[in-house]
Amino acid sequence: MSEEKKTKLGSISWRDLTVENAEEVKDFYSKVVGWDSANHDMGGYNDFMMNKSGTNDTVAGICHARGSNANVPAQWLIYITVEDVEASAKLCVENGGEIVDGPREMGEHKFCVIKDPSGAVAGLYQG
Repeated sequence: MSEEKKTKLGSISWRDLTVENAEEVKDFYSKVVGWDSANHDMGGYNDFMMNKSGTNDTVAGICHARGSNANVPAQWLIYITVEDVEASAKLCVENGGEIVDGPREMGEHKFCVIKDPSGAVAGLYQG
């Protein structure tokens, strides 16, 4: 990731939706908000990169709730950039939250999904 595109710690760096019917939901968002979609190979099936209309500017992902994403809740999920996912996951638990999924690697990156003490869910992302 180039320096100008590097996301600052504490900022929202990504958003996606993980659902059983990703094909149908991808089509829904394409029709309702005008996003284009591009396939993202998951080894045997495709998830989808949702792009601003007519561009390659990806704004979100729509994923199947299977394989490595089977435990991710069906909701729009934000990912917040942290310095160390494993340290932040430990702090989450120590401060009354819980780990929903991970921490785990995704390519060269790490992430986990947490639930705060109120029950709200968010992703933590280490680039």
